[in-house]
Amino acid sequence: RGLKGREAGLEWVWSYHPWPRPLPFSARKGALLATNGLAVVGGALMGGAKLGPTYILIIIGRFIVGAYSGLVSVLVPLYVGEVAPLRLRGALGTLHQLGIVLGILGAQVLGLRALLGTAGAWPALFGAGLLPAALQLLLLPLCPESPRFLLARGQRGRARRGLSRLAGPAAEAGLAALEAELGRGPAPRVGFLELLRSRRYRQPLIVTLGLQLAQQFSGINAIFYYSTSIFEGAGLQDPAVGTIGTGVVNVAATALSVSHAPGHAHCTHLGMGGGCGLMVGLGGPVWGAVALASALAFVGFFAVGPGPLPWFVGAELFPPGPRGAALGLAGLVNWASNTVVAMAFPPLQVNRGKFGGFLGKFGVFGDFLGVFWGFLGGF
Repeated sequence: RGLKGREAGLEWVWSYHPWPRPLPFSARKGALLATNGLAVVGGALMGGAKLGPTYILIIIGRFIVGAYSGLVSVLVPLYVGEVAPLRLRGALGTLHQLGIVLGILGAQVLGLRALLGTAGAWPALFGAGLLPAALQLLLLPLCPESPRFLLARGQRGRARRGLSRLAGPAAEAGLAALEAELGRGPAPRVGFLELLRSRRYRQPLIVTLGLQLAQQFSGINAIFYYSTSIFEGAGLQDPAVGTIGTGVVNVAATALSVSHAPGHAHCTHLGMGGGCGLMVGLGGPVWGAVALASALAFVGFFAVGPGPLPWFVGAELFPPGPRGAALGLAGLVNWASNTVVAMAFPPLQVNRGKFGGFLGKFGVFGDFLGVFWGFLGGF
């Protein structure tokens, strides 16, 4: 249980690292390929931990996977937002979140005692991440480079070839639209300090960082990291049922939002408003089936709005010049607040009897979510 909190700390430390300056790779796809190598190395160390000094290999492997998680949480939505056509950008951005929640559900199922959650099979569980990492290493070279990135760097020929693979006969029209957006010239690179000082980017930066804070301070990862102890404390006979249930609802609601998203603002209000009410309710005394139903409903509301929106909305709000720095900073804020929630929840659990109502175990997250809901509604 504590491992998740410590791993979150590793992830936020690494999430911002490359972004104050350009990545040391020629393009988005190169950065993704190099970063994916971390997942392979980390997965191999953890999967083979029994072959050497077990604890040391697990710690090193988790550190490397934490670095990978922090980096890829920025790179993937950045790449998807740049290659997706405008009419599909929201749906494809939500697919990024769908991949994440499918991975969470897969890990929850594999971690059951009937499968790999045993004293003898845990190395296979830790090494399971090697499979998607290896698959990505094989498939990423087949993907086109981001035409928007290439055009912003003045590489018009390569951008046209990439658009031809993505859009076919509509490539010329797409190229003209990108040139109009970029002003027919290479985009000036905007660094971290300039981004913070610029009044032009202040409002989109506030919205982007506010969405990231709302996502994490909603308390969603308190449910995922500590689901077993939460449901045990609520008196549920089989806590694994609750854990798998949250994963299934998360996947179903995210999949629904891919094809039925009613717009960014509506999704934000629906997800935050519903989640706020449920978390405040969970702040009081709830048991068994009521706790499970409330947690599942909250996960559903989260998956509609606060889950997928922060990543691809941030990519949409910034032009190419400051986009990398802005999303890097967003990743840092996301993983830092993730760490705060992971570390703060166990004391809240231990001392839940000393607090009541709105300050109860989950009610505090409902209060945070309500504040962000009201604040972001003004933008």
